[in-house]
Amino acid sequence: MVSLSSPTWRVIESFYESFAPNPPPRIRDPARPMQVICVGLPRSGTESLQKALLTLGYDYTYHGWDMLNESPHRMNAWVALARRKFFAPTAEPITSTDFDALLGHAVAVTDAAANCFAAEMIAAYPDAKVILNMRRDLDAWHSSVLSNIVAVNEDWFKWLLCWFNADLWWQWHIHQRILWPALFRCTDYRSLRSGVEPFGKTVHEQHSATIRRLVPQERLLEWHIEDGWGPLCEFLEKEVPVTPFPRANDKGAFTKRVETDLEALGRSAFMNMILAFLGVTTVFGSLLFTNW
Repeated sequence: MVSLSSPTWRVIESFYESFAPNPPPRIRDPARPMQVICVGLPRSGTESLQKALLTLGYDYTYHGWDMLNESPHRMNAWVALARRKFFAPTAEPITSTDFDALLGHAVAVTDAAANCFAAEMIAAYPDAKVILNMRRDLDAWHSSVLSNIVAVNEDWFKWLLCWFNADLWWQWHIHQRILWPALFRCTDYRSLRSGVEPFGKTVHEQHSATIRRLVPQERLLEWHIEDGWGPLCEFLEKEVPVTPFPRANDKGAFTKRVETDLEALGRSAFMNMILAFLGVTTVFGSLLFTNW
């Protein structure tokens, strides 16, 4: 297995980097500081919490889906940050300036950016409140990660398509090859199961313990998706909305979201794959004919 730190992977990243849009860095408005960091692991009500925070006026609340779907995307820049944290020989500090360049428009953040860079964000935004979002049933959470996130990782056809569209490649690379394997301590970056199945519950417990150690009690809310509006609004000093607490991203919704996000890019990737196959077949056929 070739290491993600190897020159081979650097060359591959550089190739796909040439297709990345590379928009200018965002600049945070001092009047709109980062206010809420939700550091719970994936499949812990992260999208429901995003919708709840938007309802409470935290606009914009950045989610892991935004990392994949915003236009123009900044996925290659997120990979660069992840390399500084997880792959650098010596740890490089990641500052609020680094984060603001990617999510300076957001006043709250949840899911991948927050849980994978939890310690760095907590240090970078010392005035922000921190929510440790969890599910009460650890076994149910573990099963959800396996049946949703790991299931995507084990779909070989999606993996194959990703090589034939640059945006799709970055989507796979940032989540399935970089962030989730690092978060779950995978022994093989190609297999999320190698980390989630044996270590998932331990990662959950140690992640929670780290957050409790890093965040002063008055700045931290330990919140379960089943708690709904009450504790959340009390912690954030907001009125409880009259609308029901949002529910999003259950197994059916997650699968539909993945398929919807894949549809347009997947069609492009499939056409590119067919063209590449035809091109290789034509060249190979010509060589055979020439040497007949």
